[in-house]
Amino acid sequence: MSARLADDELLIKRDFDAPATLMFALWSDINHFKNWMGPEGFDCPEAEIDFRVGGKYRGMIRSKDHGDNWFGGEYREIEPPHRLVFTWKWDEGPSSAMETLVTITFREMADGKTTMTFHQSPFVSVERRDSHIGGWTSLFNKLAAYAAKQQGKDAP
Repeated sequence: MSARLADDELLIKRDFDAPATLMFALWSDINHFKNWMGPEGFDCPEAEIDFRVGGKYRGMIRSKDHGDNWFGGEYREIEPPHRLVFTWKWDEGPSSAMETLVTITFREMADGKTTMTFHQSPFVSVERRDSHIGGWTSLFNKLAAYAAKQQGKDAP
């Protein structure tokens, strides 16, 4: 589900069939991160994470059609397993003009599933914001499949 706030904000809520501790680990542990980062059709052959407040991360996603795409940022808030806040900036391309702030919250339900709320802003334009909806949604499809695999479940 996607919802829009202001023109420069993106909000996506998604339920995952996994506990919050696992969902948080998938974002914070490099051994997991490289396995799902990037939209469908992309892999993440390069990534490094200094997982602490003020620590930096950097990665590269690659696809046959889009080549190498480098990104990075800095961790601002880390509250396991409920909240993660970090900056995000592309090295090149139309979205590289502005650093955004990503806030992710994980709320575990009684049934063990987790609602992840993903917020990113500001974007330089509505077009740039909208271009990220498909990318993040596709990436979250990979994240859901990877989370299921980590638990020995069938992918959603």
